[in-house]
Amino acid sequence: MDLFEVKEDFLLNNQPFKILSGAIHYFRVHPDDWYHSLYNLKALGFNTVETYVPWNMHEPKEGEYHFSGNLDLEKFLNLAQEIGLYTIVRPSPYICAEWEFGGLPAWLINKEIRIRSSDSGFLDFVSRYYDHLMPKIVPHQLDKGGNILMVQVENEYGSYGEDKDYLKAISKMLQSYGITQPLFTSDGPWRATLRAGSLIEDDILVTGNFGSKAEKNFQDMQDFFSEYDKKWPLMCMEFWDGWFNRYGEDIVTRETDELVASIKATIDLGSINLYMFHGGTNFDFMNGCSARMQHDLPQVTSYDYGAPLDEQGNPTEKYYALQQMMQTYFPEYETCEPLVKKSFAMQDIPLLNKVSLFSVVDDLAVARHSKYPKTMEELGQNVGYTLYQTTIERDRQDEPERIRIVDGRDRMQLFANGDWVATQYQEEIGEDIQLQQNDQFTELSILMENMGRVNYGHKLLSPTQQKGIRTGVAADLHFIIDWKQYCLDFEDISSIDYSKQFVEGQPSFYQYEITIDDLADTYIDTSGFGKGIVFVNGHNIGRYWDRGPYESLYVPKGFLNNGKNEIVFFETEGKYLGNLQLIKQHKIMK
Repeated sequence: MDLFEVKEDFLLNNQPFKILSGAIHYFRVHPDDWYHSLYNLKALGFNTVETYVPWNMHEPKEGEYHFSGNLDLEKFLNLAQEIGLYTIVRPSPYICAEWEFGGLPAWLINKEIRIRSSDSGFLDFVSRYYDHLMPKIVPHQLDKGGNILMVQVENEYGSYGEDKDYLKAISKMLQSYGITQPLFTSDGPWRATLRAGSLIEDDILVTGNFGSKAEKNFQDMQDFFSEYDKKWPLMCMEFWDGWFNRYGEDIVTRETDELVASIKATIDLGSINLYMFHGGTNFDFMNGCSARMQHDLPQVTSYDYGAPLDEQGNPTEKYYALQQMMQTYFPEYETCEPLVKKSFAMQDIPLLNKVSLFSVVDDLAVARHSKYPKTMEELGQNVGYTLYQTTIERDRQDEPERIRIVDGRDRMQLFANGDWVATQYQEEIGEDIQLQQNDQFTELSILMENMGRVNYGHKLLSPTQQKGIRTGVAADLHFIIDWKQYCLDFEDISSIDYSKQFVEGQPSFYQYEITIDDLADTYIDTSGFGKGIVFVNGHNIGRYWDRGPYESLYVPKGFLNNGKNEIVFFETEGKYLGNLQLIKQHKIMK
């Protein structure tokens, strides 16, 4: 069996080994495209792939475990090994990753525990999860004939806490399940985060995360090591070669020449993991959210990241420049020609059907009744939308009634007898809404959208991460009672009956149909629509919003069928097009 050790150098079978790694998250890439991305990493001249493991995808509901399809971690590890890549696996309970709730399952919010701490209740949930996860990881370790070099204990914990009892508990837990390869932590490279987030005193490797200034950052790490008499190899576990994007902001860019020079400087001094090598896509409702004191900033569906491979998985200018650098300065690492996928366009796809949400909601979800509105989590829902409905009586004859949604997240749309009244977002929620009632009784419908929980920082513990209506809805000065609630996570939209009523301006479904003879990737042009999500053959491929910066959604060919294909928009703003366009590449808002 091969042997990997952490001494003054990384040693592979007693020989110095430089880790040249790139991050590919198996859960952000369609399984049909794993080979393409892994091959292109090997073709760059690199020898290792790194991936996080998202708890909230593998245990989306308490006690319900998923390890198939794009969650088949073992298949991903085996494929990497077949291609000739080692792996670094990061199965820590929290991953950040600009991922919904940092990878923590939202059902933990209802538990009386403190997440990411030595709270025994939290550790019990982690242990139960590891009961199912670790058998998928342990056999793939290098010393058991697999390809896993190292395993992460926790992720950037020094930017969150300093509970060493927690870190020790997780490390011991990993070892108790059979992890025998070296463990590591990864943090910002300055002393405060390294001290708080590492287990250096337990001889667990410390790595750093940064995207430039390798000499200074590695020196800071070296100085920290010296305090504990450690002589360890230097590694940047996350070299940020690009950045993520948020709605309403320009796409973050990085100059290729500067990036290549920074990566070379890092490789000259130590080992590296490019974060990201292939960013992929936040399918479904899995985009995270940047925490701010007031107005949190949800991230977009695309996780292109400005990485060497674009969202589709094709090599970019950065890729070819990096490969040239490897050939020039590190010729001992073999490179080869990368793979390139094609995409297709299709114009003027006619709208086939449309139907209002309020007409079909009883087909999509079972109404849950309660005296006062419940949060999304109390209803057993993690992601998506929640529709709240009740009936109120008119008390004012000639004046509008004051309506307030008291304490809710993230975005609210209020309808009265099906007519739009108001939209409020985050901190606007709670402001007075003037409702003119024309009838003695009015049906209120409130559509609440969870736009993504924060993935980093102290707000992981904030009540703002409870979604839906948290306190209640008031008319005049009193709370309204007798609510029915619909949990709309849209895991299955096959029950939509398009023969039912469509009303302009209401949240609605718009169905298009295409026939494909030659399968390839494509992009859906969302310009002209307002806000919502798109399904391709029942798969939720992510969110769109006319705030930009993207005006398109990527569709991997693995979601498409030879022959007939269905595309459905769930549009909340009442905007739609009579003809849909498929395009060959992303459309960026100008």
